[in-house]
Amino acid sequence: MNLEVLYREIKDFNKETHGSTDYDKDEIYVMGESPDEFAPLKYLSKKIEGLTKSRDLLSLGLVHDTYDLFEYEDFPKWFESQFSRKLNRTLSKKISILHLPKNKEIFDAIETVNKCYEILRTEQILMNGKNLPVQLGEWYCKAIFGLEQRKSSSQRGFDFYLEDKRIEVKVHWSDVSSPKGVKMRKSLVDLADHCILIYIARNFMIREICFLDSSFILRKFGGKGHTIFLKDSDVSQYFFSKSDKHYMKVANNMALLKYSNPTLAMTLAEHFSKPEI
Repeated sequence: MNLEVLYREIKDFNKETHGSTDYDKDEIYVMGESPDEFAPLKYLSKKIEGLTKSRDLLSLGLVHDTYDLFEYEDFPKWFESQFSRKLNRTLSKKISILHLPKNKEIFDAIETVNKCYEILRTEQILMNGKNLPVQLGEWYCKAIFGLEQRKSSSQRGFDFYLEDKRIEVKVHWSDVSSPKGVKMRKSLVDLADHCILIYIARNFMIREICFLDSSFILRKFGGKGHTIFLKDSDVSQYFFSKSDKHYMKVANNMALLKYSNPTLAMTLAEHFSKPEI
């Protein structure tokens, strides 16, 4: 399976309408080369050998979006045209869309933002601009591990999931780690099954990743109080640059290598360039 085959099948699906089928009940759709072309995963799994679930497409570079969080303007029109019925609110809350991000445009934008941040920092204008790095780091994790975002009742507005496991993503933005370590709320760690620590350099590229079980963090570092500090000296043995224990959880090798800084990318490239046996 490759992108050419996937896009061909999506295009074939769009050659005719499917109002007499039950594809309108599907909850996972895949976007084609054009933003106004989609196909249900249920249909694609019948046409493409080896495709059984959405996670099978992540290795091609596709990213999983929850429609209710990231509304696609063309999707409701496409849905109505295909199935002769409007996309109602109840169904839209259940729908996910897989699409291929425009990686070159994203990479170019990151370079531009980095230059702008440097100017604003040099001119003593930017005091705290962490909102963008945090959201970017979360998107990196979403693309690399195939995380799903689902709406929650928390102030955050959404939670991350890896299949049925809840994931807490913590982004650290700096060229060096704080001596105190990465600060995490114990309550959020306790609610999650796993925690991903992603270290973003000042140039917005990934300098390190760490994947830990929440139970391990609470058992070893919980202590008293509501805050946990994870120092490099405590968790560096689990960094991706030093341990391959959690490499199998990477769903999109291309995203990991593309958005890592050269040092990390070179360390990881040998492993991820090996052919699967």
